Amino acid sequence: MPNHRIFAMKFSKVYPLYVQKAERKQRTRAEVDQVIRWLTGYSQAGLERQIERESDFETFFAEAPALNPNAALITGVVCGVRVEAVDDPLVQKIRYLDKLVDELAKGKAMEKILRQ
Repeated sequence: MPNHRIFAMKFSKVYPLYVQKAERKQRTRAEVDQVIRWLTGYSQAGLERQIERESDFETFFAEAPALNPNAALITGVVCGVRVEAVDDPLVQKIRYLDKLVDELAKGKAMEKILRQ
């Protein structure tokens, strides 16, 4: 498996960028947290612990309680790549997260973002 630079990137460094992106479009930090918790299975306390520990993306997803079974329903393009076509499982999880934050920032209804 190729070692992508994103694996070592600290989630705590990217998280504020997710929040900024959402807030620029009148969404909230709470909504960003909600989509992250939906995808990963973290509790709010668990999510905050990962941020405080400055976990990298590899650790963040490795320690996630459970990837949401509906994550496979996340489709579309992020950075010119179809998320459902990504071969590497960790890269795909990161792209899922990117796609959810993109949908949030684009004003999509939370029920649709969370595939309910």
